Amino acid sequence: MEDFVKLDTVEQYYKLFGMVGPTHPLVGVIDLKEATRMPSHFTVNYGVYALYLKDTKCGNIRYGRQTYDYDEGTVVSFAPGQIATVEMQEGVMPSARGILFHPDLIRGTSLGQDIRKYSFFAYSSSEALHLSDDEKDIFLDCLAKLKAELQRPIDKYTRKLLARTIELLLDYCMRFYDRQFTTRTSANKDVLTRFENLLDEYFASDSPLQRGLPTVKYFADKVCLSPNYFGDLIKKETGKTAQEYIQARLISQAKDLILSTNKTVSEIAYELGFQYSQHFNRVFKRDVGCTPGEYRKASLS
Repeated sequence: MEDFVKLDTVEQYYKLFGMVGPTHPLVGVIDLKEATRMPSHFTVNYGVYALYLKDTKCGNIRYGRQTYDYDEGTVVSFAPGQIATVEMQEGVMPSARGILFHPDLIRGTSLGQDIRKYSFFAYSSSEALHLSDDEKDIFLDCLAKLKAELQRPIDKYTRKLLARTIELLLDYCMRFYDRQFTTRTSANKDVLTRFENLLDEYFASDSPLQRGLPTVKYFADKVCLSPNYFGDLIKKETGKTAQEYIQARLISQAKDLILSTNKTVSEIAYELGFQYSQHFNRVFKRDVGCTPGEYRKASLS
């Protein structure tokens, strides 16, 4: 039978796996080799932040309908509000080290103000962070610093030092994440090529009529990436956001239809996926500087 766990505290995570601890109510450094209980199939509704370095692939992690893309030597991350389903492989013991921290730990700190910039927390639907051996050492060194601080008696400096050390770890992970974009250039360009082909297919089909205007989520799902990760990847490769890229293709398609057909502006708007021609007029004028009608008239003069 599947367990459903609403993980509102760090202590609940320790209890889930039968581990002793934590020594601090708002943060814990975990090592799943210490687990004495291992559910085979469970779903977690996270109310805390979690960051794990997976030493082995011990099962499947699903966020929504997609499987988390992780393997040995990768970092997986979750944020409050996310739900993950874990299916353990039979006979394989988990091996992962990481941290869990409650949002209350970082409230009023610089980390609390900047937590949203750590975009890898949003990639739990499909993307893991792949680390080199040197990067793993840095990750584990930060965990060791956190563990050492947690072994000290709590005083007025504890919360600030813990938040700063977690912030240091997350900053390193952002550096590793940016490096991942660079080292996976060929794979990224393959995604960009697929994106361009999918855009062509979208406008060549009846998708605009059936689905409306194309969205970033639609194309991210098609290439099996989360919308945030997909958007960052397109931005890295093209200098444009995914939405800007879609918009540019939409305007290009609109110009072709305006100049190569006798269709009315309303017919073109509908064919492109707009519900209302007035919306199409506003979008076109914002990007081109004139209305579709004015654009057509100028081309004939």
